Amino acid sequence: MMTILILFRGNCGLSKCISAYMVAMAMSDLLVIINSIIVYRILSYHFPFSFLSHTPVCKLIAYMIANSVDFIVWFTVSFTFDRFVVICCQKFKTNHCTEKTAIRILIIISVLIMLKNIPVLFAYEPVQIINQIEWGCRSSETFFASSPGMAFVWFYSTWVAWLPFLLIFLFNSLTIHRVVVANRTRVGLQGHRTENRNQSGMENRSKSIILLFSVSGSLILLWLTQSVCLVMTRLPHPNYYRGDFGNPEYIATETGNMLKLLSCFLNPCIYAATQNKFREELKHVGKSLWKERNHII
Repeated sequence: MMTILILFRGNCGLSKCISAYMVAMAMSDLLVIINSIIVYRILSYHFPFSFLSHTPVCKLIAYMIANSVDFIVWFTVSFTFDRFVVICCQKFKTNHCTEKTAIRILIIISVLIMLKNIPVLFAYEPVQIINQIEWGCRSSETFFASSPGMAFVWFYSTWVAWLPFLLIFLFNSLTIHRVVVANRTRVGLQGHRTENRNQSGMENRSKSIILLFSVSGSLILLWLTQSVCLVMTRLPHPNYYRGDFGNPEYIATETGNMLKLLSCFLNPCIYAATQNKFREELKHVGKSLWKERNHII
């Protein structure tokens, strides 16, 4: 929440376009923390027969988790593409790299993700029925055994992992190539005076590129284990480790989930490590909150 507040204030020296994408990514991180960690892994686990354990509510939680996870991935892809356009597509960037365009793209992506994940609501069945009330959720064997169910699972795996990874790798590779070529040309053509004049612009561009590569690189590294496990274990037999928590495949899958959730906490650290003004704003907001607290007390 502090990260969202700082980025929304717009005092970090970033363009409004970049700020829009970073606010969206921070909000998606917060949604994953709320849905996947607080609601699902803490409240639902420790209060097994609460309101959250009703099967319809449980299905809705699963749907919200799927949406928030997709938001993280595709907001990062859109941010990567935006930086690619800025550096590699000079003619296109004037119309594309604006705050209105960024907000429009984020809204379209969000709507498509919510429509795409509707089958998640039909992918689970109740664990038990007590007094005609359905409790809990588990993978529906009927759904995953059907052709539409298997098609959706493979599509989901491609959509949330392999296609985004491929796009991020492609855009970053083209961006790196363009930056290297531009730097060689600049060194060969510019004199020392001109180079000193443009040093500030080069430093800002370098910080932007470091931020881009840090965010996208951490996403790929922390999500890779979960993506591989999804293809190797969950897709062929999604119910294979029910109740067997010592199964190596279960341990590998949960390790991948842990690393995936860790990425939600890592992005604010990346912002603080790569952006000086973000650190300054963080200190400023922290001091302001501390003064308000002391004033109230």
